[in-house]
Amino acid sequence: MQKEEQVSFLAEKIRQAYAVLIGGGSGLSSAAGFKRKHIGKGNVMKMNVYQEISQIIKEADGILIGASNGLSIAEGYNIFADDAWFQENMGDFREKYGLRCVLHGFSVPMKVEEKWAFVSRLVKAKAMQDEPSEIMKNIYALVKDKEYFVVTSNAEDHFLPAGFEADRVFEMEGKLTQMRCKNRCHDEVYPNQKAVLAMTEEEVNGRVPKELLPKCPKCGGDMEVNWGEMSSFTETKNWKEKAARYQEFIQKLHGKKLVILEFGIGWRNQMIKAPLMQLAAVEPQASYITFNKGEIYIPEEIKEKSIGVDGNLTVALKEIRKGRID
Repeated sequence: MQKEEQVSFLAEKIRQAYAVLIGGGSGLSSAAGFKRKHIGKGNVMKMNVYQEISQIIKEADGILIGASNGLSIAEGYNIFADDAWFQENMGDFREKYGLRCVLHGFSVPMKVEEKWAFVSRLVKAKAMQDEPSEIMKNIYALVKDKEYFVVTSNAEDHFLPAGFEADRVFEMEGKLTQMRCKNRCHDEVYPNQKAVLAMTEEEVNGRVPKELLPKCPKCGGDMEVNWGEMSSFTETKNWKEKAARYQEFIQKLHGKKLVILEFGIGWRNQMIKAPLMQLAAVEPQASYITFNKGEIYIPEEIKEKSIGVDGNLTVALKEIRKGRID
């Protein structure tokens, strides 16, 4: 197959895979819970499988990382939970609006002064890290010397502080550290950290002073955080550029030893998991390694090239790194 034909072939496979975003299935058979090697509690073969994963990564020509909410939860950030952090830090919004999680806070209508108070607290606490987590450091250590690309629905922007290059991280649902014009007068996104720090410093009684509210540099209208629950994130120039780089990466690794590392993605995920499984199915030299506590889903078609790891992600990454170091 000529290079032009390879590119066309793979582009079509990507289009087929992403058809799941607008309806339909993954194109793979249903085999919930099937795994070739499943690491769980009490499995005496843990170390051998960790070593195998280390070797697979070592031999890889490129690594494609997929990440969703399970990775965030492993780091201690759960957008679905009415947990101690949410109650302590968002208690006033919880009482006033009956909120029961971060996600709920983004869906409830509020005055713009209140919305930015809620958002700025969240961004400062969860998306402006002084130090990356041990989990993120270990993931980066596994891939830093390889061709890699990250596709994630996580908006907390934890990949870049760990060392990942911005051009190699595709935040498919936007990210909390960016903002854009609410009026959609143009498709640029802007960093919001400076504005966030100012707003959290001056917030009073769950409201940001009006003079500190971010305004669009083009039309003067209100800005909003660039996250999937609030913005049409796929319309931004940034999103389109990242999507193109994602496709270029897959095309570049076509026919090579591609390792797909999947972190915390549930079996129902149609935005990231379904296309990754589809890609593993059509790439003859691909390896598919999925980490997800409490749920491993590997279809029948890719079982012979797959490994499922159900357990503590911190422990798993440490053991895999030992194999890489040794």
